[in-house]
Amino acid sequence: MALLHQLVAWIVATVSQFGYLGIVIMMFLESSFFPFPSEVVMVPAGYLAFKGEMSLGVALIMGIIGSILGGVFNYLLALWLGRPFFHKWGKYILISEDKITKVEKFFARHGEIGTFTGRLIPVVRQYISFPAGLARMKMSLFILYTSLGAGLWCSILLAIGYIAGRNEVLIKAYVNTAVIWMLVFSACLIGIYSLIYLRRKANI
Repeated sequence: MALLHQLVAWIVATVSQFGYLGIVIMMFLESSFFPFPSEVVMVPAGYLAFKGEMSLGVALIMGIIGSILGGVFNYLLALWLGRPFFHKWGKYILISEDKITKVEKFFARHGEIGTFTGRLIPVVRQYISFPAGLARMKMSLFILYTSLGAGLWCSILLAIGYIAGRNEVLIKAYVNTAVIWMLVFSACLIGIYSLIYLRRKANI
């Protein structure tokens, strides 16, 4: 708990010092190769908004921009490395060749829903851009659905910070609840999308 308190205090100080640029940089890291949890960035930003030191709207925009930049970085990295790299080295990070092929096929057909829901799921949001890049998903659509997913999640975290302030117990409880609801929401959304897709396919 003491370590968490120190981490949150450091994030608050860093975001406060670098302002909106700090949000962009940290959300870029969170969305790219560095496993940096978004809640330790956007929640403190919400707290600073509560204190009147930041604007919720601008903080949200900066969070989305950072998420887009990090996502595009991973997208281009996957595009540059290509399938051979992941087929060769994927097994060392528990990604089999069969899984890579399945994910590529899924993103070729359903990249929009995969990108949007992927931004709402912990851990997945850091790596959802790789299959999008491998499948060569249209960049404009990738950015659009990354923005929508990141915008929804960042809005929730900002609200938590605004309401809970620096109360670590409340923050943890609210974030855990938000994660559960996002998982349920994503599952329902994917289920509805699948039903619509299957019905359209049956009518073709």
